Parts: sequence; structure tokens; C-alpha cells
Amino acid sequence: MSGGTDRRATARIAADVVVAGGGAAGVAAAVSAARLGLDVVLVERYGFCGGGAVAGMSGTVCGLYEASDRADAGPRQVVFGFADEFVRLLESRGGLTPPQRYGKTWTRVHDPLMWRDAADHLLREAGVRVLYHAVVTGTLLDGERVTGVAVWSKEGPIELRARLSIDASGDADLVAMSGFESFIGADGVVQNPTMIFRLGAVDVDRFRASYGDDTIMPEPVSALLREHHGKGYRLPRSKIWLFPTTRPNELLCNCTRIVGGDGRELNTLIERDFTDAEIEGRLQVREYARFFRDHLAGCENAYVVDTGVQVGVRQTRQARGIATLANADILAGRKFADGIARSPWPIELHSGAKPRVEWLLDDWYEVPFGCFVPRRGDGLLTAGRCLSAQHEAVASARVTAQCFSYGQAIGQAAAMCLESGIEPRALPGEAVRAALDRSGARLSEEAAAAT
Repeated sequence: MSGGTDRRATARIAADVVVAGGGAAGVAAAVSAARLGLDVVLVERYGFCGGGAVAGMSGTVCGLYEASDRADAGPRQVVFGFADEFVRLLESRGGLTPPQRYGKTWTRVHDPLMWRDAADHLLREAGVRVLYHAVVTGTLLDGERVTGVAVWSKEGPIELRARLSIDASGDADLVAMSGFESFIGADGVVQNPTMIFRLGAVDVDRFRASYGDDTIMPEPVSALLREHHGKGYRLPRSKIWLFPTTRPNELLCNCTRIVGGDGRELNTLIERDFTDAEIEGRLQVREYARFFRDHLAGCENAYVVDTGVQVGVRQTRQARGIATLANADILAGRKFADGIARSPWPIELHSGAKPRVEWLLDDWYEVPFGCFVPRRGDGLLTAGRCLSAQHEAVASARVTAQCFSYGQAIGQAAAMCLESGIEPRALPGEAVRAALDRSGARLSEEAAAAT
């Protein structure tokens, strides 16, 4: 007996571009392509956009600002284009904090509800057709060419034909479904997921007076966590990040470390691992919140407001591209002729009780266009954290500001491919870069204005 039966009629939709996934990269790709005159459909499994930033509640717009050891260095913005546009829209709606100190750099905390509204506004304004509560179940193939996707919806199955498809799933789902080349982490080992949560009823002024303005908590807090781990509390991660949010008396808490019972880093591509991560994540949230109430200044009356809709996923499957961002490219601040995005963000590796952070100071690196062009297959581009990058490189390149930049670049590339009638592998990345510069991405400026 073969697979199950769905006897409902199959709906058929035709478009220029289909985007699978409504995270930062997917929204940017869909809006950018639609603004260039293309008929775009975006497919998203939740009832809102935001991906890891909203469903996973990562909560921050990381990757906008340079890092520096200089004591007088303020937030110096080096990433522009769609990322800057989205940030300014959030600002205008009261949905974004000012820059907050994060070690040697700066980040900004967003309101997840405002993020959803901002995405809806931009998608509607650009004329993108959005299919919420819809799941891509397969790709449509003509030999080695992707011609669209099969979609499941409550109304029934949908055959969505498109001249070009963009895999912004985060997990390289379209690449895998098509049988094209992909890889997982470092020889199958990925960075562990985390359950992020919001903590209410915090006296934030007293909290900051006690622990400082750096959102990476100081060593005395880490020492306290190590001291109490296994002694009435289960606190597997001692280096933690706590961010004041746009809301009064609230902290965004990035502090859990979710691994399997055998100590293995869980891989959310595996059904059992994904389920275990959700359950373990919620258990750890309660433990950390209880510890904060008992031991951290300003948190005596705190309570858990909410957790992510799902665990935050740092790394799963990545497409094998015609180019691969190397680990060495990050700290070298390497630039590329076909660089279509900048990143000043450090390498963050989350194995062990203490995350490891490696900084690129007073500089940025670039991500080449070829990292988003699958080595095999036609009619397909990728966008977001499933880019072709080595293990440590993706630990820097996956963050929100860069995903906005990737999406903008890939939406631009899709329009150029369809206008010229060429496949993505035939499109020069230098041409994409030049088009992005003309639209305000400022990739070729030697220095960006301090903001």
C-alpha cells in the first residue's frame, strides 16, 4: 500500500517566483522581487512571518553594527538596504529598542508582534500573495529543473508552478526534496537549539545597576549559575544573555542549552530530536526563571511571559553552493567581487556550558552570491541560514540583519534571471552586487555613516 489519500481537488497557482519560508530572508526576497515587477507567492507554515526571529523568539536584530575594542566606540552601522528599511519601520512603530551593548558590539531588541505587523505591511504593499498555514510537501521537477512546489493547505493540495523558486526554509528543504547536494553541520554535528523566553515584572533599572549595561551577563552571574547547577537547579549553560525589551519591566532571556540525554547536540531535522528539544526547552525555561527569581537583583517577582512558539534553531541542513563561505573568511574580513551582503557579526559557537565568541574588530566580511546558487539543479536559489557555509562561518552568517540582506539580493537576482532568461548559475554575482548598490545597499562604500 502506498502513501495516504487526499481526494480533494488540487488547486493550481502560477507565478513568476515562489518563496518557501517567511523568515527574514523570505520576506526580504519576496518583497524585493515583487517590487521589481514580479508576481510572487510566499508560502509560510505559521500564520505569521518572522521565522527564527519571531517563532523562535530570537528577539534581536543582530549584525548591523561593527565590533570594536575601542572604549569610545559607539554603534557604527555597516549594513543597509532592506535590513535598514525594516529596522526603520520597526522604529517608527515603537517596536525596536535603541542599540544595546553586546560584548564588543551592539544589537537591538524587537517586539515580535510589531515584527509580524511590519512584515505583513511590506508584503501587502509590494503585492505579494501570501499563503499562511501552508506547508511545502515537495518540489515540482522537470528533469533537474525546479518548476514550482507542491503545497498542503487546509483547503486542499496546491500545485504552485513558478518560473523560479527560492528556498528560504532555513533548512534547505527544497534543495533536499529535489535531491540536490546538501550537508549538515560539521560532519553531521550541528549547534544545539535553544528555547528563548520573555520574563516580566523585572525591575530593569535595579537589574542594570547590579549587572551593567552589557547584555552578555558578567562573570559573577556565570559563577553563580555554575555554583547552583545540580544543587536544587538544573542550569546547563552558565554564560547567558539577558536583554531589556521594548516593553516596561521585561527581559528577553537567551540562556537555555538543549542537548539530548546522551549529551548529543540535537538536530531538529530529526523528528524525535525536534520534539525532545521543545519539551526540554520548556523545562529549562522554568528552571532558569526560578533561579532568576531566587538569585538575581530585580527579578524577585518575575514570571515567564512567553516562550518561543518553537525552539530557536541555529543550524541544520545547508545547500551545497557553487561557492562556500569558509571559516577563515570571517575573522579575515574577506571581501569578494560578487559579495552581495556584509556581516560584522562574530562567530558564536554554542557547545559546552559557555558559548565561544570570536570577534572581527572594526571591519566586516562579505558573503558571495555563489553561496546561494545550488551546485546542481536549475530554477532554484536559496536565501537565509541554509547558505553554503562551513560550520563556524554559519555560526556568524546566520543572524537577522544578514538574512535580510541575503533575501534582498536573491529577490534582485531572481528578477535579473527572469528578465534575461538565464539560470542562476549563469548570472554574474558582480551584476547582482551592482544592482544592490543602485538600490541603496551601499556595499561598495569604503565606510558607512555612524548611526
